[in-house]
Amino acid sequence: MATSLTERERQVLEAVIETYVQTAEPAGSRTVSKRFGMLLSAATIRNTMSDLEEKGYLYHPHTSAGRIPTDLAYRVYVDSLMHLSQVPPSESDQIREELTGERTAVDRILERAAQVLGVLTKELGVAVSPSLDEALLERLELLQVSGERLLLVLTLKSGVVRTIFVEVPSQMAAEAVAHVAVVLNERLAGLTLRDIRGTLSDRLRDAAGDSGSSELLNIFVQEADELFDVATTSAAAAGVVLGSAQLLAGQPEFATQERLQGLLEVTERRDVLREALARQLGHGLTITIGSEHQDSRLSPFTLVTASYRMGALSGVIGVLGPTRMPYDKIVALVDHTSRLVGELLE
Repeated sequence: MATSLTERERQVLEAVIETYVQTAEPAGSRTVSKRFGMLLSAATIRNTMSDLEEKGYLYHPHTSAGRIPTDLAYRVYVDSLMHLSQVPPSESDQIREELTGERTAVDRILERAAQVLGVLTKELGVAVSPSLDEALLERLELLQVSGERLLLVLTLKSGVVRTIFVEVPSQMAAEAVAHVAVVLNERLAGLTLRDIRGTLSDRLRDAAGDSGSSELLNIFVQEADELFDVATTSAAAAGVVLGSAQLLAGQPEFATQERLQGLLEVTERRDVLREALARQLGHGLTITIGSEHQDSRLSPFTLVTASYRMGALSGVIGVLGPTRMPYDKIVALVDHTSRLVGELLE
């Protein structure tokens, strides 16, 4: 993509992007020349900017003589022009202090990480809890809550505990519930949740028991996809963690009521963010810019994420902001924070 650009075009494009990121104003040729001390005349820069516009890297707002980078320009920038910043020691210390103040639950660590990323980047910090599909079941318990409801407690080897209600048609004898718990532990402990969902019927095919036990085992067979799909259950409840949107809302991109409403819609629709973040699981450091998003509601935004690991599990942490962002600084901060989160969770 960037190979189609001359060296001069690459220099001017980088200067235009950095000018626009810093000022939030369309970049003019004289501004670019002065800010970067380029050994090119304003006329040469203007002509080069015109060439870049024809190639789809810049566009020209009707009310301004300057130009604004397109999504394509930002993609070229992050892929081949950007020079990653070093995370300043003060910011590194701030992140570590925020995350390591006390031992706490995974969701709380992610919440703190999203908050501190938002403060340092002035974007919206985002995170998603580890995907539990590959988590190993350590043990399970069945507790009677009421006449027609049991509580299934799943303890995973990653240290995560999930609870799911199991609806039963009538009061179950305590002996039948205890027997089913023993059978399930014998046949399912040590398996991943994905394997349990796919093979539960076969694993319980010859399980013996009285009529009450058989009825309850049949419920588990019929509802395996729901009962052992705690990755989805977790994401729906608290899997997506957001920092404060206040700093992001104060950026020039959201000065109009329409654009602010678009931001609020994205932050309120956790399912939109959950799907976008889920696509980044296990992919390391990723940058999704504007029109590259599959959901058009995210097209005004860039999502910078990095994966972290918790044993065999993985999650994602990052920031969401307008496409005009200091990519060099934000990428470095996201990568640094994800590494620290991974260290803490390991």
